[in-house]
Amino acid sequence: MLSFLYDLRYALRQLRKSPGFALTAVLTLALGMGATTAIFSLIHGALRLPFPDANRLVSVKDKYPSASYIAASYPDFEVWKRQNKSFTQMVAISQGRKTYVGGP
Repeated sequence: MLSFLYDLRYALRQLRKSPGFALTAVLTLALGMGATTAIFSLIHGALRLPFPDANRLVSVKDKYPSASYIAASYPDFEVWKRQNKSFTQMVAISQGRKTYVGGP
């Protein structure tokens, strides 16, 4: 931690010696972050999820004492679907890589 503080002090001293470089670096970073935020906002606003009321989608997972949240098994999903009184629909999805081997 001490070497980090020394490095930080050294960097600040160097930036104080050349304020033009420091200003250029700060403006370049600000422009890059601003452009990235603007592009993300445009794309996020233009692309819609293919579901009506997409803001109402939720993800339901299992929680075990010995682990964090994990994906539920399909039999658990079937039980939840039968006992469901809160959701209009429930759908199970599988995330992960799939490898297609063989022909048609």
